[in-house]
Amino acid sequence: MNVTPVTPARADAAAPAGGTPFAPVRTARELRALAGAGTGPRAVVMTMGALHEGHATLIRTARERVGPDGTVVVTVFVNPLQFGAGEDLDRYPRTLDADLELARAAGASAVFAPSADEVYPGGEPQVRITAGPMGERLEGASRPGHFDGMLTVVAKLLHLTAPDLAFFGQKDAQQLALIRRMARDLNFPVEIVGVETVRESDGLALSSRNRYLSDGERRTALALSRALFAGRERLAAQEALRARAASLPGAQERAENRAEGLSRLGEARAAADAHAVAQAAEGGRAEAVRAAARAVLDEAAKAEPPLTLDYLALVDPADFTEVADGHDGEAVLAVAARVGSTRLIDNTPLTFGAAK
Repeated sequence: MNVTPVTPARADAAAPAGGTPFAPVRTARELRALAGAGTGPRAVVMTMGALHEGHATLIRTARERVGPDGTVVVTVFVNPLQFGAGEDLDRYPRTLDADLELARAAGASAVFAPSADEVYPGGEPQVRITAGPMGERLEGASRPGHFDGMLTVVAKLLHLTAPDLAFFGQKDAQQLALIRRMARDLNFPVEIVGVETVRESDGLALSSRNRYLSDGERRTALALSRALFAGRERLAAQEALRARAASLPGAQERAENRAEGLSRLGEARAAADAHAVAQAAEGGRAEAVRAAARAVLDEAAKAEPPLTLDYLALVDPADFTEVADGHDGEAVLAVAARVGSTRLIDNTPLTFGAAK
């Protein structure tokens, strides 16, 4: 299992003089005053609070990039525009005191924790960012309007924090892709940096929602990461077969002929291997990846408690449309499912065509 290990936050990073905790910045005016105090690059890590080691990794990565003279602002704001009817806005955990300590220990210079009135003076904004076609797929189809609300608050926080760099987790891959597209399309002068998903030792991606899972639900939820790893392993096997098929001219035809001959001789295992080489030569890798992941999720659907699949998708990271069997290049294998009352998402990046 190839995961980013969980490491403890450094307790001495960016501690204020005397080691006392810093108070949250509450207003845009205070934030502007902070902006004038820094001498190095400025970074922002946007969160909705309930910080965990995944957030700490983002903060530490930001601190490493901007250096000791730079500024790292962590925002903590539960954005009401991102929550649809029946979603968990009121249930979403608020743990500001613990968030302040984790942010300070990981290297933050300040935590901007505004009220809803500070972010949206006069109530919900009438003018909003629209996510476009990519925002209507996968998460957007499951949560209509979610990405419009997300991009609206990200745009506002980019204006308020005025960073040189903004750090977001790869676990929310569609969100990251949309933020990158917004920054490019609307000429935001900021570098959007994606940071690898942080996982616990059993493979479960770190999420603030994990705390809602019972022990039994957590065991079922592990199927999300296992499905992704199964898809990744299937791709590696397919790429190895493809390399074998490409190693000699006419390899596909010879593999098919060899498979037929071995079948006549009763060499079932060798014939199956030859068939696999022939299939790899002519494509089918994308569907093989989907099938490997789907098999794990189908088993989890029979567990107690069961996993209820929302979607499994193998998509192009540029626009989050499904990739075809002949796809070469980058892809994202993404999954969303509900276990009990908790909805979880996960994904892994893949590269097709490594054997070329």
